[in-house]
Amino acid sequence: MVNKSFTAPAIVTPFPQVWRGAFPEATIVADTETLDLERQAHDLVIHALGLHWADDPVGQLIQCRHALRPDGLCIVISFGGQTLQELRATLGQAETEVTGGLSPRVAPMGEIRDLGALLQRAGFALPVADSATLTASYDNAFHLMRDLRAMGETNALHARLRHPTRRAVMLRAAELYTQSFGTEDGRIPASFELITLTGWAPDASQPQPLRPGSAAQRLADALGTQENPLKD
Repeated sequence: MVNKSFTAPAIVTPFPQVWRGAFPEATIVADTETLDLERQAHDLVIHALGLHWADDPVGQLIQCRHALRPDGLCIVISFGGQTLQELRATLGQAETEVTGGLSPRVAPMGEIRDLGALLQRAGFALPVADSATLTASYDNAFHLMRDLRAMGETNALHARLRHPTRRAVMLRAAELYTQSFGTEDGRIPASFELITLTGWAPDASQPQPLRPGSAAQRLADALGTQENPLKD
């Protein structure tokens, strides 16, 4: 979709083994607080599914921009706020019913508008944010939780419970999950919202916004409509 060739890519990822086969020549670095990227050494930086774990997401994006050459492209893929909405709802309801309280279980994730604004704060040009929701299917809630653990996406919130969750809470959550979201074939869905952010390192060759008030044509003429002044 981008009509440009890239010769010096870098990939920021907690799972380097996933990317090495497809991009054997790419520089692959861990999603640590300080990214091991050389300044202006790359024409493409991919930040892959690690931004939701960052303590300073704007700082991560700024480091990606600094690693880009002028007119280099940054692509960020991150989980969005609708991720695991079914699990979040059923765990909350189950814990409230069984214990009378509620503890943090699923990390808050950014909405598309908020994440898109981060690109501008990080100094990218031509920023674009888009989202797509992928729905996975599981036998039951426990199979989903096992998969999340294998993904390294378990609860790491500072205010989380420091002791194992009561068995009654987990059983009730699994029951509510099936009752509220179960499909006709007896399985349960799990939503993963993937938000894609794209931005370019600023360069003089890029399209520049016009100065406000400098338009040479009327919008009404372009739309083929009549312009009527508003009453005071």
